[in-house]
Amino acid sequence: MSEEIHVEEHSSPIKTPTQLIVVVVLSFVIPITLISMIAYLAVRGGHMATDNPAMSDEAVAKRLRPVGAVEVADPNAPKVSRGGKEIVDTVCAACHTTGALNAPKMGDRAAWAKLIKEGHAALTREAIKGVRQMPPRGGNPDLSDTEVGRAVAYMANQAGANFKEPEDKPAAAAKPAADGKADKAAAPAKPAAK
Repeated sequence: MSEEIHVEEHSSPIKTPTQLIVVVVLSFVIPITLISMIAYLAVRGGHMATDNPAMSDEAVAKRLRPVGAVEVADPNAPKVSRGGKEIVDTVCAACHTTGALNAPKMGDRAAWAKLIKEGHAALTREAIKGVRQMPPRGGNPDLSDTEVGRAVAYMANQAGANFKEPEDKPAAAAKPAADGKADKAAAPAKPAAK
């Protein structure tokens, strides 16, 4: 009893040395070509879309600018007081244009009606000290009382109030002398009689 072992021969699709060389060359050329095309699209693809606003020089510069900036300011320089609209746009708009945290929306006459009845002075006092979820001075401690009053007047006027934005107080009136008399050093010197 002898067992016969049958070995099957597998036929290869590559029959000649020329076919082998072609297969080896293509196995290198095809992946290199595909990688080159992908690299080209990755590097040059954004520049091909010239009408894309996200690729404009300004948009790219804005994305690349530093998070913070150093500003050198003279602490003795007079503070420039801002108007109500400017303060609302930079400080108050986040909540008062969206109604976040139940803040009365700008222009919503129904929401502002009972607040307007309280009067400008009362609304300004509440905005200075903070009310409900609103932090004092709208979250910007650098705002002066006058600036807070201007922002309150601007927002209330958008809902039908007729509040006048407060004016800046003169420096002499804002800081009276300790003894109640005018500061002699601040008074202009009188010319000597001839």
